[in-house]
Amino acid sequence: MDKQVAIVGAGISGLLACKYTLSKGFHPIVFESTSTIGGVWTRTVETTKLQTPKAFYQFSDFPWPSSVKEDHPNQNQVIEYIQSYARHFDLLKHIKFNTKVCGIEYEGPSEEEMQSCSLWGGTGEAFSSEGKWKVVVEEKQSLSTKTYLVDFVILCIGRFSDVPNIPEFPPNNGPEAFHGKVIHSMEYADMDYESASKFVTGKQVTVIGSQKFAMDIAMECSNANGIEHPCTLLYRTEHWNIPDFFPWGVPLPLLYLNRFSELLVHKPGEGFLLSLLAALLSPLRWAFSKFVETYANNKLGLYKYGMVPKQTFLQDMSSGLVALVPEKFYDRVQEGSIILKKSPRNFGFCEEGILVEGEVSPLKTDLVILATGFTGEKKLEDIFVSPTFQNYITGPPEAILPLYRHCINGRIPQLAVIGFSESISNLYTSEMRCKWVTELLGGTFKVPSIKDMEKDVKKWDEYAKRYGGEYYRRSCISALHLWYNDQLCKDMGWNPKRKKGLLAELFEPYGPMDYVSP
Repeated sequence: MDKQVAIVGAGISGLLACKYTLSKGFHPIVFESTSTIGGVWTRTVETTKLQTPKAFYQFSDFPWPSSVKEDHPNQNQVIEYIQSYARHFDLLKHIKFNTKVCGIEYEGPSEEEMQSCSLWGGTGEAFSSEGKWKVVVEEKQSLSTKTYLVDFVILCIGRFSDVPNIPEFPPNNGPEAFHGKVIHSMEYADMDYESASKFVTGKQVTVIGSQKFAMDIAMECSNANGIEHPCTLLYRTEHWNIPDFFPWGVPLPLLYLNRFSELLVHKPGEGFLLSLLAALLSPLRWAFSKFVETYANNKLGLYKYGMVPKQTFLQDMSSGLVALVPEKFYDRVQEGSIILKKSPRNFGFCEEGILVEGEVSPLKTDLVILATGFTGEKKLEDIFVSPTFQNYITGPPEAILPLYRHCINGRIPQLAVIGFSESISNLYTSEMRCKWVTELLGGTFKVPSIKDMEKDVKKWDEYAKRYGGEYYRRSCISALHLWYNDQLCKDMGWNPKRKKGLLAELFEPYGPMDYVSP
């Protein structure tokens, strides 16, 4: 098939998109703004490890090597695994490194014509004889720009990089009022390990945030400074950060990654019987959540440190806010090299440090690291030249990202987004999406009407708000892997049931290896 597919980003999703488009006979061209593959794994901190057990974070046709014994490999092991995958499938020759995509613009029917269409792109098919995408790139080494015309675009730019989320500060109390230095965690992660250690050594460091990256940075500061210069972790909300994946000896996937566990929750588009069953089994849903919560509290001593969240474990999991606590993190809290401090309201800066709203004395510090996440929607929006498409791709701020099957926007033709919506294992989910998108490109199926796609997106939005509550995130399927995968399988004409026997189908956890072949 003489169709060219532009893939933006050479992280895990971009590599998978490249591999699967090649397998269907298309011609991928991957644009990567840096000099290497691996995405966020190339810009992290020394103590970072894989959050998910490696059995759930592997390519379905390229398992982890037997030499990796750890259940949660470190950054270097993950990078080597990703690079081995790219070499094995000969993907590197399709990647243009140090090439930044400045913007993409659709050339074809006018926006007014497309707005009147009832089907995606006018036909419901992936390709159009009338339209192409113009991709403008900047080659960093030559500082020259180049334009490519392609038949389809797959955006694999992720949501956890490039555009930092900077909190709003009170007037005249922003970082400019502070005598020390304020950086975002992105800048810290860009340093090599030795430089990062030197950067924090001998300083009173305050890390803003409570998620995994904030804890990792606090651990590194603790390693560098001990109790002589304790690191303060300033956070707003407690979340269920767990010690391991075996609450009370039971593998977490048995509680949340099999078909039985999904019978306990209401699902987008479910029928009456499944809805009734979810309602009847709601006490068991509560019990599963409490089972994990009591284990985390018991093993980590969360109550002792005032770190017991008010929301349930299921609520955090449904919002993609569960993380593994770094090993010995609370030992460091107990010894005093890490100080936990809650700031439920806003904070600002003064010359000496941080002004926490409601407190008289400032929190004295030398260095502030903002581990406050990223504004992924902004990055996604800015890649489009058309203001109309910018509005379409992100949709209203109070709803989930308007992507059918979390991949395509019905009002933006010949384009897919992969790797933006979160799950408990992003590699696993991205591979399923790449299979789905390439089957769509190959003409195996057509998507429904724009109206029906938007109805489906609304159902997922209702699900996300129901179980995420106030911690609702705009793009996450963490607690509904199988229901989501079943939808993809049915579209592709695959049998969604992959296990042998009723009991195995109900209770065995599903993982990447269950989807090796149709």
